[in-house]
Amino acid sequence: MRSLALVTIACLAVSPVSAQEAEGEPAPEEGLSLIEEGARMFLEGLAEDMAPAMKDLAELAESWQPQMREFVTQMGPALSELLDKVDDISRYHAPEMLPNGDIIMRRKAPAEDGPGEGLLPPMKPGEDIEI
Repeated sequence: MRSLALVTIACLAVSPVSAQEAEGEPAPEEGLSLIEEGARMFLEGLAEDMAPAMKDLAELAESWQPQMREFVTQMGPALSELLDKVDDISRYHAPEMLPNGDIIMRRKAPAEDGPGEGLLPPMKPGEDIEI
């Protein structure tokens, strides 16, 4: 009698799980594949909706290509020279335009640089530190 009661309890404990699967709720493995399928469908729809805009962007970039090449050819050396003069851009405030049209970049005060910055001279690549 006691074993019959244990078997009955075991059957009742297992029956809700089988009932859930029978009702159409997916098993954990199926749920993950459904999520993956939904994400794939969402991204495909997004790609289809964005295709015309991406085509227009590609055409715009193609039409701007000659002007951008000319800009880089003319401004490249000047920007390179400016970067050679400016050791670390984070040590400067944002550029300002003065009333007379000049554009200036003010250097930050040493206290504004941050803790410990500017205390040691810059190291060359491969240089050892003496302790």
